[in-house]
Amino acid sequence: MRPSERTPEQLRTVTLETGVNRYAEGSCLVSFGHTKVLVTASIEEKVPGWMRNTGQGWVTAEYGMLPRATHTRGRREAAAGKQSGRTQEIQRLIGRSLRAVVDLKALGERQVLIDCDVIQADGGTRTASITGAWVAMASALNYLKDEGVLTTDPILDQVAAVSCGVFNDLPVLDLDYEEDSTAEADSNFVLTGAGQIVEIQATGEKRGFSRAEFDRLFELAEIGCTELFALQRAAVEAARR
Repeated sequence: MRPSERTPEQLRTVTLETGVNRYAEGSCLVSFGHTKVLVTASIEEKVPGWMRNTGQGWVTAEYGMLPRATHTRGRREAAAGKQSGRTQEIQRLIGRSLRAVVDLKALGERQVLIDCDVIQADGGTRTASITGAWVAMASALNYLKDEGVLTTDPILDQVAAVSCGVFNDLPVLDLDYEEDSTAEADSNFVLTGAGQIVEIQATGEKRGFSRAEFDRLFELAEIGCTELFALQRAAVEAARR
């Protein structure tokens, strides 16, 4: 039995609340159980210098954790004067995941900036950020279409992410902190609505894991992402009403 009493195939309770920031072109408060991330999508009518005059846009992301997002207070990275390697790795992952499903030419020479601020962490903050970031980005680009700025939808597909792991020798979906901190193996899957793989991060923490276990983790990720895609669509549709 999992500590949360969920079945191996069961996600935590997931909510995607849109329109939570009155100023951003798109926003989403995403919750995976006790993990909560505020995501905003901002539009800039310019691109990084190295992309000027290319006729293409850009999507990038920043990620951070509020000081009391975890059991003990963490120091703000701004106060330390630099970002941790973990922070840099996660925000690059978020940006890559979103760009995988965006037609940058259709976006034009403008930039979508995604900000993911972890309010409360209980495992899976990067996967929650990616899942909520797609909703915030889609909402922002819908705004540009409604305003007549875009005539073609730059979004090619959905993208969502979920964690899976081997806990007490059992492959399970969507690890919370208690499971993640003691799992024999853990992984993060980033998948598109069409079933394509954007990225897989898989690590044996206490032991190696077998091909059969990996195949089961992948199967669980597909089950979880199918549910997440439906929740994303419902959230974006609700934002347009």
